[in-house]
Amino acid sequence: MRSIWKGHIRFSLVTIPIQIFNAIETKNNISFNQLHKEDNGRVGYKKVCKSCDEVLASKDIVKGYEYQPDQYVIMESEELSSVKLKSKRAIDIEAFVDLNEVHPSRFESVYFIGPESEVAKQSFQLFKTALKNAGKAGVGKIVLRDREDVVLLVPEDDGMYMYKLRYPYEVRDIKKVPDVETVEIDEAQLKLAGTLIDSLSTTFDTLVFEDKYHEALLDLVNQKVEGKEIVSVSSETESKPTIDIMDALKASIEQAKSLKKGA
Repeated sequence: MRSIWKGHIRFSLVTIPIQIFNAIETKNNISFNQLHKEDNGRVGYKKVCKSCDEVLASKDIVKGYEYQPDQYVIMESEELSSVKLKSKRAIDIEAFVDLNEVHPSRFESVYFIGPESEVAKQSFQLFKTALKNAGKAGVGKIVLRDREDVVLLVPEDDGMYMYKLRYPYEVRDIKKVPDVETVEIDEAQLKLAGTLIDSLSTTFDTLVFEDKYHEALLDLVNQKVEGKEIVSVSSETESKPTIDIMDALKASIEQAKSLKKGA
């Protein structure tokens, strides 16, 4: 595994050399190229001005911020460069918090953190163990790709996770979702719903997640590569919506019980 960033975790007078790794595996992702139907040539794209239809080169393009409809302020490259942040090659820890205080909507992407060298192992493990014993996560800031990001450092086994967090202004207010206001709930329905939840409750690590679309797509690609005939498989019939919620809850509970017995 190759690191994507090397630097330090820094808080108070403590400095720990670390390196950051991508936690997400992308090599197995299936992607397609757009090809010309006649000769299978790769399709390219030209940048065209929507006002005059002129094909533009990179030197003809500037960046503009639309502050009102069709009203732009032009930003020169030098101006944008003047506000870029230079990486200090450090994650500056600002506080320690309980992990459950951070709302899931704030999590954006995940990375791994490990010690930068053999010498750094002891200080890294000391920091990780201290966090684990305290039941805390470290909140800090790091400059990645000219932008300052807020990150959360979470101990995990012998290593650590680094979660890049969204800023509050990036997350919409759930109260603005239509029709989510509180309404009166039927107690009998609520009791049945609770029973259904109990009957389907398990631990997260026992669940098996399969990306059926990915597997089917990969199989389809392999068949194409091998020159085999492609066979279409009909999809399952969609279940009709049930109108009576009480009947639906009771039926669901019975189904959950039978599934549990079968398991």
